[in-house]
Amino acid sequence: MTRRVYLGLREGNLDPQDVVALACELLNWFHCTDAIMEVVERNPAEVPQAEMTALARRILDDAGFDPGFDLAPERLETLRAALPIVACDLPTRGIEGEPEIEILEDWFPVGAGVRLADGERLNWGGPILPNMCDDPTMALTSLAILIQESLLEWTWQVWPVCPRHDLGVHGSEREREVVWWCAGDGGHMLAPVGELARALGRRCPK
Repeated sequence: MTRRVYLGLREGNLDPQDVVALACELLNWFHCTDAIMEVVERNPAEVPQAEMTALARRILDDAGFDPGFDLAPERLETLRAALPIVACDLPTRGIEGEPEIEILEDWFPVGAGVRLADGERLNWGGPILPNMCDDPTMALTSLAILIQESLLEWTWQVWPVCPRHDLGVHGSEREREVVWWCAGDGGHMLAPVGELARALGRRCPK
C-alpha cells in the first residue's frame, strides 16, 4: 500500500481511500503518529485534496518509506550521470575503460555499486543507497568515496595521493563542490573530482 500511495503522490492521482487504507494498516502494526490518527479519525470525503496530500507525505515519512531506484528512477540517472566524472580520474590509478553502475539486488536495501571494464566489482563497505542519489553533489561524493575505498581494499594501495604532502586524499564535499581533499598544512583541495589528472600534470583521456 505504501507503493500505491507513493505512486499516487508522484503521478498526481492520489486516491484518499488508499491513504486511509495505509493509515489503518500502519495502525494495526502499532504505528500511531499524529498524521495516521488524523487520517483514521476523519471522513476522507471532507478532507481537501491538498491536505490529504500533505498527510500522505507525512505518513510515508512516519513509515520510513523509501521508493528506492525502482519507483524513483531519476535517482539512478543522477548516479549514472556522476560516474563519468569520477571515471576521468581512474586512469591516474592505471584503470582504463568505462565503468558501469551495477544494481546490487542481493543487498538489502537494494543499492548500487560500480563494475570496472575488466569486470572487477567495487562495492566495498556496502552499496550506494538510493537516498544518496537525490542530489547530484551527494551522488558524486558517494561514488568517489565508494570507488576510493574499494580500490584501497582491493589493492592495499592508497589512491589518490597528494604529491606535495605525500598523503592520501579523500573524496569530500566542500562548499557544494566535490573535491579530493588533502589534510596536509591544515587542509587543502588537491583537485575537483574529475580533474585529478590535470592536478597531477596528466591528460584526461577523452
